[in-house]
Amino acid sequence: MPALIFWDVDTQYDFIYSDGRLYVPDSESIIPELEKLSRYAHEHSIVVVASADNHELTDPEISDAPDFRETFPPHCMRGTPGQQKVESTALRDPLVIEPAPLPLDDLTTKLQVHNGDILLHKQRFDVFSNPNAGPVLEILDPDEIVLYGVALDVCNKFAIEGILERRPEVTLTLVTDATRPINPAEGERLLSEWRKRGVRMKSTQALLTKLRSQVHA
Repeated sequence: MPALIFWDVDTQYDFIYSDGRLYVPDSESIIPELEKLSRYAHEHSIVVVASADNHELTDPEISDAPDFRETFPPHCMRGTPGQQKVESTALRDPLVIEPAPLPLDDLTTKLQVHNGDILLHKQRFDVFSNPNAGPVLEILDPDEIVLYGVALDVCNKFAIEGILERRPEVTLTLVTDATRPINPAEGERLLSEWRKRGVRMKSTQALLTKLRSQVHA
């Protein structure tokens, strides 16, 4: 299983583009960085594990009177253009894993024979609400995870804290110029907290420079 994986959090039209249904402020500005990260991963055969909201109106997160903490207005609705990943983070031959629990042996076999990326669909902002997400992380058993996407203070937060809880020994790097928060003050608070917990912070350029130097070492 791979020593390094990239973890792409919810880089979907409704979040990334200003005309999306739940635009994360300033997310259009990170598209060039997202593209660089995706291109590097695919050029170097790094597995990308991506999460994506795939909502129905009956999902508990969806509300016409949202509080923007536990509930949000309709977004990333199944079958709509807004649910799709943006072109800059298009996946390579993705294995789509739905939130219905899979037997561990079946999931292990699927991952062992698959040579492309992995797409975890979810109906809550926490990727680990997909009961297969934890087992996927355990089966892949990476030494290092590079994480990016949106929103920093919602879906990234749950992904980062879920990884830290399940894999405290992993080297986890957040790409700081390839993410954006809904609430900037909360984003800064989380960055400070995660630094204290050992999460590394790197820009896209610094990260890719480091990875290229390791390849050529």
